[in-house]
Amino acid sequence: MEKKHPYVIKELPGTKYYCACGRSQNLPNCDGSHKGSDFQPWKVEINEEKTVAICSCGRSARLPFCDGAHKTQE
Repeated sequence: MEKKHPYVIKELPGTKYYCACGRSQNLPNCDGSHKGSDFQPWKVEINEEKTVAICSCGRSARLPFCDGAHKTQE
């Protein structure tokens, strides 16, 4: 997951599964590509409609959400 900007998406309430392995063909959402690896998707409960920023660089201290860590990459 070496992208320089987060995935900014509008989410509806419900359970969301965000990719943690970087192999999904539907990033930032999990598509099950992690199967057979040590990775598990990030499970997140969204309680109200809102826009979220999902980390794409893997360096956020708030995974799966972006904290701006990508801005410090060289």
